[in-house]
Parts: sequence; C-alpha cells; structure tokens
Amino acid sequence: MNRRRFLATATSTLALSHFCFAQAPSFRGKIKKAVKFGTGPDEEQMKKLKDLGFDGIEGSAPGLKAEAMKKACAKHNLPMHGVVYSKHWHTRLSDANPQVREKSREGLAQAIRESHAVGGTSVLLVPGKVTGANENHQHVWDRSIEQIRQVTPLAQELKIHVLIETVWNGFCYKPEQFRDYIDAIDSPWVQAYYDIGNMQKFAPSHEWLRILGKRTVKLDIKDWGSKNGFCPLGRGDVDWKKVRHELENIEFTGWATREGSDGGIDKTAKLMNELLAL
Repeated sequence: MNRRRFLATATSTLALSHFCFAQAPSFRGKIKKAVKFGTGPDEEQMKKLKDLGFDGIEGSAPGLKAEAMKKACAKHNLPMHGVVYSKHWHTRLSDANPQVREKSREGLAQAIRESHAVGGTSVLLVPGKVTGANENHQHVWDRSIEQIRQVTPLAQELKIHVLIETVWNGFCYKPEQFRDYIDAIDSPWVQAYYDIGNMQKFAPSHEWLRILGKRTVKLDIKDWGSKNGFCPLGRGDVDWKKVRHELENIEFTGWATREGSDGGIDKTAKLMNELLAL
C-alpha cells in the first residue's frame, strides 16, 4: 500500500470510528438516577446521595412524612420523584374479599395524595398476586382494574401517575400480556413501571422494553442472572447495551431508581452511570 492510499484508509477508518462513537446513545440529561428511600428524612444520607450525583429518591406511602421530606428534599436539592405503595402485597387490590380490596384502594388513594404532597409524580403499584383458586390470573386482572379505575380521577386531578410494576406475582409474565393489561385500564394516568431485573427471568429485558414501548414511564434498575439470581448491576444476564438501544428507540426520558445493593452506594452510582450511559 502506497503512502497516499494508507493515509486515505487511515483517515476513513478514523472518521468511521468517530461516527460510531458519536452515534452511541447517551442518556445524560435524559435519565435521572435515584435510589429507594424511606418515609422520613435522613439528611446525612441525602447529602451523600447528592454528592455522588444522584438526582433524587423514591419514598414509601402511605405513612410518608411528606412535609418534613419536602423540606429536606428542597434543602439538599434532591427531590422525591414518587412513592411505592407499601400495602400492595398484603392488602391487595385483587383479594377475594371485597372489603380488603376497598381498603387497598383507599390506601392507594392516600399514597397518591402523599406523593403529590411531597412533590412527586407517581405511585408504584403491584396490582395483586396469583395465589390459587381464590385469586387466579383473571381475578387479578378484573379485580385490580376495577379498583384502579376508581382512583384515576384523583390521579388525574393531582397529576400523579399510577405505575404498575412488573414483579414475581404470577401475573402477566409475558410482555404482550402486560402491555394488554395496561391498555385495558385505558387511562393515560396508569402506565408501566418497568423493573429491568425482575422480568429478565421470563424474557430478555430489552424485549419487554420494545413491546411495552412508551407505556414505560419509570424504571427500576436491577440485574438478575440464571446462575446467581438478583445480583450487583452488571453481573447478571441483562444485556445493558440492548437495553440502552431500546430505551433510545422509545425516546425514554425520566427516572431510573436502583433497588438492591452493589456493595456500597458509591458503587451503585458508578455502575448506573456506566450501564445507563449517564
């Protein structure tokens, strides 16, 4: 190869390399990273999270100390972006007893109010659990939808999304089922809270994201592997490159909250930046 051809080839290769690098998706400024928090302020921990580059936290309700949390969040510029409905496993919307379902709905409504009071935008909800003849898949589907529809006027009034989480509850283990469940509720205020690690067991997470599309409003960040179960980020079977590709395709922007341990919150911050291209 003569010198002119060599230089032309080298220049072309460099340009292609630069193009590929430039096209790699970056979610800095698009995805905000958070961790799960409690019901009251822990200012020492909040300061540490802020120093590590976290954008916010997610609390638990009902029972949230909303006024104190809101003040602490403002002080540390670390907003609480939403809450997890803490009663959804034991007081289920899908329970065979209608009085239990009503109690769960009332708790969900309170969680919506507390999320609004603290400045949040969502309530994470597990809609029920398949437990046998008294609470089978169709029961969870029908009973939970009936109850959720009763709180959507409040959710709309307060501008709080009710986001259904994908979990190991025996319900909607296929992404197409979960998509159709969200659509059956038929409200813009009820969408998906997709947990990246939870559903890796049933189908690759990037496939779930592709099928759910823009129904995914927020993300739980978790990893899972067939050999080591739930594990530190990056050590499971989740293909993070493909996850990023699907997030780019659906033009995802919003909150991503770590649930689990990586051996230290500083390690979590670093891993989230790396795996989510922050």
